[in-house]
Amino acid sequence: MDRDESCAPSDRKVRVAVVDDHPFFRKGLADALGAADWIDVVGQAGTAEEAFELVSETEPDVAVLDVALPGVSGIQAARVLAESNPGCRVLIMTMSEDDQTLLSAVQAGAVGYLLKGAGQEELLQAVRAVSLGCAFYGRRSADRLQSFLAVLAAAPGCRAFPTLTEREREILSLIARGYDNRRIARTLVLADKTVRNHVSNVLAKLQVTDRTEAALRAREAGLGVDE
Repeated sequence: MDRDESCAPSDRKVRVAVVDDHPFFRKGLADALGAADWIDVVGQAGTAEEAFELVSETEPDVAVLDVALPGVSGIQAARVLAESNPGCRVLIMTMSEDDQTLLSAVQAGAVGYLLKGAGQEELLQAVRAVSLGCAFYGRRSADRLQSFLAVLAAAPGCRAFPTLTEREREILSLIARGYDNRRIARTLVLADKTVRNHVSNVLAKLQVTDRTEAALRAREAGLGVDE
């Protein structure tokens, strides 16, 4: 399977970076995560620029990002990380409940979205799921996203799979054409590991278990056909 094995627990500690511009909230979040014996908080950052450096140096499994970062926003940061460090999956944690922020975060590459009012148990569930390549949205966010995508899918001329980034759509199209990871890597001039991570994120967002199911979904939507 191209997903990170499954959404079952792993014996390896999950490496997490915490990114929020409010020092007290950031420390509290890091402490809450670090209290779990299966999480290793590898560092904290207050801006997107600091986050890029932290992720590059520590290679975490998950980056917990606030949306409202100074300068480069959390949405923009998620987009950069999804492209340059796809092995680091982004969990957005924010006060914002509006639909556009939610959709923008997912389109930017975030695999998870959680409101800051979430309890510790839900937070830990989110980190666990996202680290294993499984999409996770808080209950209210998941309901809103599902409703929004259903409306979008019914609209004439809508674009298939709006939650995928441009790179993820490109890779899904190649999967639909029957390309394996090595051929995708050669075609797009990417490292094999980068392709594996992108494929894992595609499977998570499509909520499918393997690339065969993803290919079927893609071809049904017209991707990979006569391209």
